[in-house]
Amino acid sequence: MDKPRVVLGVSGGIAAYKACELLRRLTESGHDVRVVPTASALHFVGAATWSALSGNPVSTEVWDDVHEVPHVRIGQHADLVVVAPATADMLAKAAHGLADDLLTNTLLTARCPVVFAPAMHTEMWEHPATQENVATLRRRGAVVIEPAVGRLTGVDTGKGRLPDPGEIFEVCRRVLARGVREPDLAGRHVVVSAGGTREPLDPVRFLGNRSSGKQGYALARTAAARGARVTLVAANTGLPDPAGVDVVPVGTAVQMREAVLKAAADADAVVMAAAVADFRPENYATGKIKKKDGKEPDPIVLVRNPDILAEISADRARDGQVIVGFAAETDDVLANGRTKLARKGCDLLVVNEVGERKTFGAEENEAVVLGADGSETPVPHGPKEALAEIVWDLVAGRLS
Repeated sequence: MDKPRVVLGVSGGIAAYKACELLRRLTESGHDVRVVPTASALHFVGAATWSALSGNPVSTEVWDDVHEVPHVRIGQHADLVVVAPATADMLAKAAHGLADDLLTNTLLTARCPVVFAPAMHTEMWEHPATQENVATLRRRGAVVIEPAVGRLTGVDTGKGRLPDPGEIFEVCRRVLARGVREPDLAGRHVVVSAGGTREPLDPVRFLGNRSSGKQGYALARTAAARGARVTLVAANTGLPDPAGVDVVPVGTAVQMREAVLKAAADADAVVMAAAVADFRPENYATGKIKKKDGKEPDPIVLVRNPDILAEISADRARDGQVIVGFAAETDDVLANGRTKLARKGCDLLVVNEVGERKTFGAEENEAVVLGADGSETPVPHGPKEALAEIVWDLVAGRLS
């Protein structure tokens, strides 16, 4: 009986079948899930499927089991309500307070966090009416995940695809962990860089680093769960796109600079978690560099890459923009971190010790967050999402 109680609302879109995977992840991770589909949703996935997977009864109408007053009780008792997929029609009903079935009644009575995962054709998502409804829901404290870009029904491709169910689950897990606290980044646009840039030597080889991108992705997921509009500039990660995040793939440091500057133009905060190469080869060999018997290879001349963190810190795109950097150090960690903080000119610097078996590629991290105001916030060893939460706590405090 101590299981978190989740209401999974399913509205009538073709992506309803994907909600089965979200339901499986929620139940297998120890949540008590009640599925509340709309009548239209049952045209795509039947009630028997939802009942079998959840272990709970399924109903769509307020007239079912009237003596239990389900249109009030389900929402009142929930710890989280997630609607996936949320169609344009469902978003409109929720924004305007309509209550013509069990799911919309549940949304009106819920006093817990609410997450919407929209799925619809691109034109429907981009329509001013839908965008206004989304803005209304976010203003009221709901988390509305940005839809993914990809194949839709038929031959159509564009923004409007339901995000991966595993990524929706991650958003739900983070929202549940925060409880009834308001999404303090709602209405904010944040930019996060992640991964490691690669500087090509020839068509086969490159100069790179060990960054996996996991910390940057944790920052992006956490910001989305806290209501932000997130742009993730990702370099060579191989990780699945986080739900509700606009991902901009890049390869080199120069490409990352261009993407970050463009995204930062209207951003409230920029967090540079990527491992950006300090140097790149002066010359690029158009053919594979061959090994010559009896001869040493020609030396590789390196030139400096642009310092993105210093540039955006010195020339901020808007007043009050908060800039966060990361410093990966191998010795004299705090001393080097303070020096770097002063040199870069950012507001916060996350300093951690790295090495072949430290931080890179791991699921955990340990750091100290240094502030330009002289503050120090130690973050004990733990999941990278825990560090992400502390970083956004510090950012949110400065934005407010």
